[in-house]
Amino acid sequence: MFQLPNLSYKYNALEPYIDEQTMIIHHTKHHQAYVDKLNSALSEYPDLQDKGIEQLLKAIDTLPEPLREVVKNHGGGHYNHSHFWNSLKAGGFAPNKQMERLINESYDSFENFKKVFTDIALSLFGSGWVWLEFDNGKINVKKYILQENPLMEGKLPLLGLDVWEHAYYLKYQNKRADYINAWWNIINWDFVEENLAKAIM
Repeated sequence: MFQLPNLSYKYNALEPYIDEQTMIIHHTKHHQAYVDKLNSALSEYPDLQDKGIEQLLKAIDTLPEPLREVVKNHGGGHYNHSHFWNSLKAGGFAPNKQMERLINESYDSFENFKKVFTDIALSLFGSGWVWLEFDNGKINVKKYILQENPLMEGKLPLLGLDVWEHAYYLKYQNKRADYINAWWNIINWDFVEENLAKAIM
């Protein structure tokens, strides 16, 4: 059964970009709810309880019909948030040479990549995520609704941005652009690079 992961930093570590109160509520309330509801649904399917969250999401289309939507929403919510916490770091820095090369190949420059990512995040209607994904040796930025993610389409998530309102509303209210601009300062590019290394093994 799944558990809420511990953070590797304190709730106030990402200030002023993400405030402590948002982090506490986001982690202990929203993420915990995804874990609880996922576990509740899986309690009726003992043969699936030894599967990892990535296994479940990659095989979403093969799951029993009554379970499919629950795993997509709550399993996706658990995976996405676990990935999101690891992708954040106080005093973020620039991507290293390998990631920078892929970005330049696909987007010409880091600044252009940043603009494309930001524009896609601003264009997402309602709640969802924007992911930098890896597929067939290339990277791509794509928006996903609700708690869907690249794993459900056979691609590898490298970096995800949560654009549900609960991720930023306490501090930024309806100013999604301000939240996105702040997020660029706290990206853990080491974690992104770790994900890339798994993809190209």
